[in-house]
Parts: sequence; structure tokens; C-alpha cells
Amino acid sequence: MRDKGMDASQLAGRLEVTRAAVDAWLYDRSEPRPELMATVREILGAEEDTERSAEVGPERRHDPVETPAVWYHRPGHDDGGREFGNAAAFAFEADLEVLAREATQNSLDERDRRNNRPVRVRYTLHELTGDTLARFLAAIHWDGLRPHYEAAAAQDQKVGRVINAGLREVTEGDRLVLLRVDDYNANGLTGDDYEDGRFAAVVRRQLDSLKSDAAAGGSYGLGKATLWATSRLGLVLMNSTLSEPHEGRTARRVIGRLDLPWREVEGRRFAGPAWLGRPDAEANNTEVVRSWWADEETVENLYLAREGDDPGTSFLIVGAHDVASLAAGTGQGEEDDVDDEDSLERMHQRLLSALGRNFWAAMTAGGEHRPLLEASVRALRNGVEFLAEERVEPHEHQPARSRALQAFLSGTTVDRLTEAGQVARITVPLNVPARDGITGTAGEHRAVLLITDATDADGKINRVTAMRGNRMTVRTSWVPGLPASTNPFQAVLLVGRAAGNDAPFAAEAEEFLRSSEPPEHNKWGQTEELRMRYSPSAHRRIAALTTVTNRAVHDLVAIPRDKKSSGTSKIGKRLKITGKPGGKVRGTVTPPKLHDLEAVVAPSGAWQITAEVKVSPGGVEPWRMSPVAKLDVRSGPRPVVKWAELVAVKDCELSDGVLHFPPGVRRAVFRGVTDVSTHPVRAGLTGLEVVLQESKGGGA
Repeated sequence: MRDKGMDASQLAGRLEVTRAAVDAWLYDRSEPRPELMATVREILGAEEDTERSAEVGPERRHDPVETPAVWYHRPGHDDGGREFGNAAAFAFEADLEVLAREATQNSLDERDRRNNRPVRVRYTLHELTGDTLARFLAAIHWDGLRPHYEAAAAQDQKVGRVINAGLREVTEGDRLVLLRVDDYNANGLTGDDYEDGRFAAVVRRQLDSLKSDAAAGGSYGLGKATLWATSRLGLVLMNSTLSEPHEGRTARRVIGRLDLPWREVEGRRFAGPAWLGRPDAEANNTEVVRSWWADEETVENLYLAREGDDPGTSFLIVGAHDVASLAAGTGQGEEDDVDDEDSLERMHQRLLSALGRNFWAAMTAGGEHRPLLEASVRALRNGVEFLAEERVEPHEHQPARSRALQAFLSGTTVDRLTEAGQVARITVPLNVPARDGITGTAGEHRAVLLITDATDADGKINRVTAMRGNRMTVRTSWVPGLPASTNPFQAVLLVGRAAGNDAPFAAEAEEFLRSSEPPEHNKWGQTEELRMRYSPSAHRRIAALTTVTNRAVHDLVAIPRDKKSSGTSKIGKRLKITGKPGGKVRGTVTPPKLHDLEAVVAPSGAWQITAEVKVSPGGVEPWRMSPVAKLDVRSGPRPVVKWAELVAVKDCELSDGVLHFPPGVRRAVFRGVTDVSTHPVRAGLTGLEVVLQESKGGGA
């Protein structure tokens, strides 16, 4: 081959076999069939040189030589079956927020529990262009992959269209976005390449969760598919540092997996997936590849070099994209061109937002309890820092909820809320049914309910955020039927091991609720697993938990009218509402009018109001009303001030500053906060008048 100036790939092409097969012959892992050997001699013009072979000696011929990594593409099915994409990937949208939730949940589940340290997760966006991109493409053997991409992109299927967009971005746009997800102090991809273990569950299999801990967030084995779904090229590379040795080693276990639809390339049919690895001499098919222990230069070239020796895995998503982010930028969808700089910034912010919203509780510490998770996001451009690494701080993303959980972990909760900033704690029952008919698995679990004052940064107010042992947000629900006088609050419901390992039936509650979660793990309700493992009516126990939780919230936050503070009464004398309808009468139906108004002056100097609206019955069209705030000054006209915030609380909706009251509603509630910058006079020196006016144009 050297004499002919021919490499293994060129010889493989002449023989119409794979590069892996030629490598196996060269390094004595297998022998070509006699008819192929004859063709080899013909191509190379060589005769058998037994004398030279004898001179080399068997010990020299069998020296262990590092075989280069090659791609193995799974052959098409003999029965003609075709899969035009990985069905598991269609369970989720190619959305960075979904990826952040699923990938971080998996890292949290894989936290190394042999120590008390949190698992550290870092997301790195990396844009490659020009020579930097060319070097990376050479490292992943792009020339060999390109015919497969072109064949897949030519198909008029959903996956084919996505791949076509990714291919165009590389070839025409000379641009590629990598998204790397690193976790440290995790288990890593341990186990054999093919047998049961973490490696095989992630790299080789579908729908294999391999999570025996009931507190784990995942249970379907679908979450890992979001890694490939987020890649326009269906390609993910992995480098893992193992928490326990495999083949006597732990560092730089590398593998790549490509998920493409069925395709035909150069007359051969391929089933879909492909793997980047070293040819496996022990496999029945010599083309099959397995993971390999890479050198430092290789992982550098693949952008997979890890920091330090902590176990864990680095997943590199090649050709990362975000449907929601791109659509927000162009209004047209995933295949439009967007400004590169803005795109990286949006993706960076969406990752931060998703991590803060879903994992604030796992990142919260208190007392002797360390956080379970640390997370950060950064962005690079051709290896140079573009956006500095930003750590996700739970108290910035969810201040009230983080305060509540911290108080619970620190043991500083109270029985009732009497001062601002306090956190009230109460327990509520969850009656866990028997699992699989096993005695001793049924009993009353005591979940922990925490309540504290809401802040402006918490988003929607008067919500209950629920979670179990891994402290990932599962659901957030509104508490119905609250009086208009209720002070804004946030509540946190800790169930299962989140309520404490000493909580009665904590483990049983974990398993029960885990069985009630869909693949997205974003609610508790009826599922097939819940029906089979417990009973057809088991989901009613969850509905009962919701009912008692809402009742407990009412008891803790509702303010009886005869117990309102004297300060509220004094402020009430300074409030005015227009009792007259603020719009035209429709036949015999009068417009909605303000019925009750309560307000306080916030420390910021803004008026904070809660207003109850009375709606006449009998209407068939929704009413659209704009609330207007005016300061009641001692002399002159009442100046109008703007709203800094309007919130539809009950039986109404808010759109562009306009309240919508649907037909059939009798009473509705909204809240508002005035914009201090528009106050010509301090709120403490004025009264407040609120007017409800009909809106014709859809904007306030």
C-alpha cells in the first residue's frame, strides 16, 4: 500500500468494503476471504513474500497498534424494514429549554452519592467557522459522513428536512454550533460496551432508563434522545471519566453516535444509526466499532477535553439548534437564517432561564444541607470566550421559592406568617396506595407545604410548585378561590424524600409519584404504569393531595375581613373606585364595573392594588376593559399613572394591558402595581382612584 501511495480508505473503496474491514486485516484481527485476497494482490500488484514475512517475525507483526477511529453504519434490515428517524426523539421538541431540563435531570440522577458534593453541570455553546470548523470536520471524518448526510437530506421526511438545514449551514454558511453538556461528580458511562450498564443504556439502546432509585427524575429512558434531537446533524460525541474502572481504566472513554434515517449510499442500504469508534476484533461483524481510550490530542481535536479528574461525562451536540429561539428571532421557524451573534445570546439566555426555572430547588442550600446541583452557561466563538461563564443562582431566578426552601433546610420556618419574609410550614397528607398488592407499601405520607411572600421576580403569583426527591420542579399550579384581599404568595410542596428521609412513607411516595409522571415529568396524574402497578383509581389520591394542599394554603394566607390591619383601613379611606360602568350598555347588559378595591403602598413607593370586578350576567360577547389609575391629589386634575404590572388573577385574561372578561363570568379579580417613575407626587401624599374603561382597540 505504501509503495502504491494508497491508504486504507482508498483500498476499501476499490474493494467495495468498509475502512474498518481493511483496518482489521492490517492489524491481524481478521483475514480477507480468498477471493478478496486475490483482488488485493491484483490491485496492489504484489505477490506473497513469505521470506520477508519470516524476517519480520510473528512478535513484530502482532505489535499492538492504535487503530484510528472509524465510522460503522448499521446495515439495512434484511427484511426490508425502514425507520426514517429515531422515534424516541419525537417525544420531545428540539428546544433548548427541553434539553436543559432533560439533560440536567439525568446528570442530577447520576450524581456520585459516595460524597456529599453537588453534581456540577456546565453548558458551553461554541460557534465554529473558517479554519477552526475545517479542522473539526476533519477530526470527525466529515468526508466519509457527507455522502450519508446528502442521502438523508434528499428524503422528503421531517428528519431529512432538518438534516438538510444543518448540512446547508455547514457547507454554504461555513458555520457550525456545538453545544457541550459536561457533568462532574457524576457516575460517568460505566459498564461494558454491549451488556447491561450505563454505557450501553445511553449509547446502544432505546427506552432503557437503568435507574433503580425511586427518587430519580427519569424513568422512561427517553430523556437522552433530546441530545440527538437538538442536533440538526443527529450527531453526539461523548467523552466519559468513569467513577469505577472499565478494562482497568477510567479516563477519556470516547464514542460517537449518529442518528440518521434509513438511506442508500453508493448502492448500500443503511438502517439508521452509526457509531464512531475503534473496530472491535471480538465482534462477530468485524465492521462493528466500540468505545476507545483516546489520547489527549484526540479529545482536544474533538472539543471533548475535560477539566480535572472528577468522574462524569461530556456530551458534544454537533450542529445544535433551538426551534423556539430561532422562531422568536425570525417569526418563521427553524430553517431561517438569523443573526449569529443574537442567536448565541438567545440560546445562552434560554439555557439560563430553563435551568433557573426547573432546578432552583436542587441548587438551594440551607443549614447543613449542601445543594444537589451547580449549573452554569458560557459561549465561545472559535475557541475564544464570547459570553463569560454565568453561574445559575437560585435566589436570582426564584427568590421567594428559594427563600422558602432555604428556611425549611435551615429549620427556620414558622407556624403562621406574621411578618414579611417569613416562611410558614405545615404538613398535608398523601395516602399512598399499595404497590403491586405488596403488604406494607401503603400508608399516609406527610408532605411539607411551605408558604412565603411573593416578589416581583417570581413570575406568576399565588402558585404552588411541587417536587419530589431530586428537587426538580414537576408542576406549578394556581390556587383557586382565594379572596381578593389575599396577599401575593408563593408556595412549595415537598413530597416523598424531598420532605425529608425521616418523613413517613417517603420512599413509597417517591415510587408512587414517579409512576404517575409522563415522559416529560411535568405533572402527576393517570398513567398506564400507575394503573398497572397500583389500581385504576390510584390517581384520585393525587387529586386528594391537591385538594388538601389548596385548603391548607387558604387557611394560611386568607385574611379574614375582621382581622385586617388598621393600616389597611386607613389606606382604604384614600381609595376611590368608579361605580359607574365604563362602557356602552349592550341591550340590557351593562359593562363590568369595579366592586371592591384594596391597596397598599409598597416600599418602592408604588401602589399595589387588588380589585374585584362585578360582571353583569347574560352577555354573549367578551368584555374588554382597561383599568386606569389616577392619583387623587389635593388640587387640580387627577394625574394618570402607568401600570408597572397587571396580573389577571381570577376568571379573566390579560392581553396587551387589556382585561378580557368571558361570557358567563360573574366576578373576576385582577392585581396591579403602579409605575413609580410616572408618579408626579409620592403615593404617601395622595389617594388613588381606579377607573375601568372599555377598550376598543385591544391595547391600554
